[in-house]
Amino acid sequence: MPNFNFAGRVVAITGSTGGLGSGLASQLRARGARLALFDLDQDAVNKQAEDLGGENHAKGWRADVRSFEDLSLAMEGAANHFGRIDVVIANAGVEVVAPMAKTDPKTFERVIDINLNGVWRTFRAGLPYVQREKGYLLGVSSLAAFFHSPLQASYTASKAGVWALCNSIRMEVKHLGVGVGSVHPTFVNTAMLANMHADPAGLKLWEGNKSLFFKSITPEVVVDGIVRGIERRSQTIVIPSSNNLPVRAPGLFRGVIEKFGFKQKNITEAIDLASYR
Repeated sequence: MPNFNFAGRVVAITGSTGGLGSGLASQLRARGARLALFDLDQDAVNKQAEDLGGENHAKGWRADVRSFEDLSLAMEGAANHFGRIDVVIANAGVEVVAPMAKTDPKTFERVIDINLNGVWRTFRAGLPYVQREKGYLLGVSSLAAFFHSPLQASYTASKAGVWALCNSIRMEVKHLGVGVGSVHPTFVNTAMLANMHADPAGLKLWEGNKSLFFKSITPEVVVDGIVRGIERRSQTIVIPSSNNLPVRAPGLFRGVIEKFGFKQKNITEAIDLASYR
């Protein structure tokens, strides 16, 4: 399949004003994409859209990924404004460093709801529009999907869930011409990482992310990797690529199971037979 050309295409991004979201928006705009920017602060996304060229090129909507209604209205507004949506990037996320014994259940549930359920809601709200363009859905996961650190049960579970969710949904929408990918960066030098280092527990656990294996990387490296992955409609984007071997090892047999364990005819028929719940 030829590389995906961003010129004139519409990309919707949740968590657009964060460190990674803002970098993605700038890079995609530079490649000619039009941007639907979704975040919690309407003033912030309005300013971001203005900085990216104004309403013909970028427009912002307030959307909380914990609300399917918010996301549905935002996607509908973006599709009406731009006439289409080609790519949806589910980027919104949070993290918490705390052992289970000291974690409020509501905190655990909040992380899961934003990081995992929020990706599902984003995909679900965007699919009708992406389907028309035979486009692409991307869930922002993490290296934590494969390497499960202590004191981060909610975060690692949510990111592993995003990986599984993307793999599952990919099989559902393949016959529609829609691609689905997940991106797995290592630690990124954003405000989220700075906040983790400001927490004594987070600083102690990761020792400032200076060791070889857990060394942090710049947002620019991650953005470049994501953009290349979207262009290729990649299923799994690992950043940096040096982590490819240990990351891909757990999924060595997944492709075989998907190919021979689930017949495409049965999948499409099961979709038709499934009831709404």
